[in-house]
Amino acid sequence: MNKPNLAVVFGGQSSEHDISCLSAPNVIDHIDKEKYNLYLIGITKEGHWVLVDKVEDIRDGSWRNSQISAVLSLDATKKGMYLITEDKTAFQPLDVVFPVLHGLWGEDGTIQGILEMAKIPYVGCGVLASAVSMDKFVTKELVSRLGIRQAAFVPVLREQLEKDEEAILARVEKELGYPVFVKPSRAGSSCGVNKAVDRASLRFALSEASQHDRKILVEEMIVGREIECAVLGGYEAKASGVGEILSAADFYDFDAKYNNADSRTIVDPDLPKDVVERVRESAVRIFAGVDGYGLSRVDFFVKADGEVVFNEINTLPGFTAISMYPMLWEQRGVSKDELVEELIRLAFARP
Repeated sequence: MNKPNLAVVFGGQSSEHDISCLSAPNVIDHIDKEKYNLYLIGITKEGHWVLVDKVEDIRDGSWRNSQISAVLSLDATKKGMYLITEDKTAFQPLDVVFPVLHGLWGEDGTIQGILEMAKIPYVGCGVLASAVSMDKFVTKELVSRLGIRQAAFVPVLREQLEKDEEAILARVEKELGYPVFVKPSRAGSSCGVNKAVDRASLRFALSEASQHDRKILVEEMIVGREIECAVLGGYEAKASGVGEILSAADFYDFDAKYNNADSRTIVDPDLPKDVVERVRESAVRIFAGVDGYGLSRVDFFVKADGEVVFNEINTLPGFTAISMYPMLWEQRGVSKDELVEELIRLAFARP
């Protein structure tokens, strides 16, 4: 029996390109090479898709020098990719794709739509869940219907900011007060996120967020422990235990997450059992509420009085050496090898 052809796609054009390049080797290392024929496809920041020779090329960054273009075919009768050099074009069938892409043009339903059109099975959430979960505006609207507590917010559009910044500032101050967090609606890894404590810092934070997205979310500050929960499975998914973020900075921004060695993540933190169960239950309900499939990481705050407050959901969570998602499943006895294999199995099993 021939081995299935599996392609791992990484890189991408989002602000999380570099994080994807850290996640991809950790996924690739745990794919059973005896079971699958493995193909590596890198997407440069400029959007050039290339065939990558080996995982070491991802680690040292030399993959971007590849001279072989890799173009996914949208022809559902072919199911594969074209490999193009200066003097030759070859077709390579594909049986399944593992997107290891974070942020826009990867986690937002775009590559999922391409793979749906091509009728190639793929790992992770579908088009709807990916798009909804990437957009914090829409996620908040859906979660509010579930009756799950989340931070109060003011939505802001870039064009509104450009038209009358003073009116936006006044609205935030009236409805939320200070401090607040300002986030691009569709970005991850805390890119473009800032804390505002007065009008000057709010003005700066709004400007910064608008560089990442035309839709901006201004949220009340929730004082609490940062708790994360991993979800795995099909339309009847299960939750892991919980983990906690111990940020070395005022909040868990990009630098605190990836560049500050004093930031830590721990699994199985000291929390009351009923709080842990409420987090796990809410994570599964939110995953189902956005029509999730495969995997997600759902993030919460737990306040001093035990109240659980939803923060956000990530449908293609990080898989780096410090990422919570695989750590949480390892704590439950699921190795990285088993986790990756289960995600691929779910791709083939998608209804």
